Amino acid sequence: MEEKLTTAFAPQFLRVIDESHEHAGHLGHPGGAGHGGETHFRVEIVAERFSGKSRVERHRAVNDLLAEQFANGVHALALNLRAPGEK
Repeated sequence: MEEKLTTAFAPQFLRVIDESHEHAGHLGHPGGAGHGGETHFRVEIVAERFSGKSRVERHRAVNDLLAEQFANGVHALALNLRAPGEK
């Protein structure tokens, strides 16, 4: 996931956090890493590519890029996508 995001967006800042462990025990979720349950991630990106793009356009770009991950078990992404200088 990090490699795809880096290649596509050339970010100034990138953080991918696996939050799957926080969902262990929820319906249909066996647990976090090492249990076949890496399904929930928080992604933070600061990239020039997001300049002039709406929140929806930014989210769509990331979701489209990671379509393969969604098809293979990723269930949720919490996204914080900013252009340089945005808070």
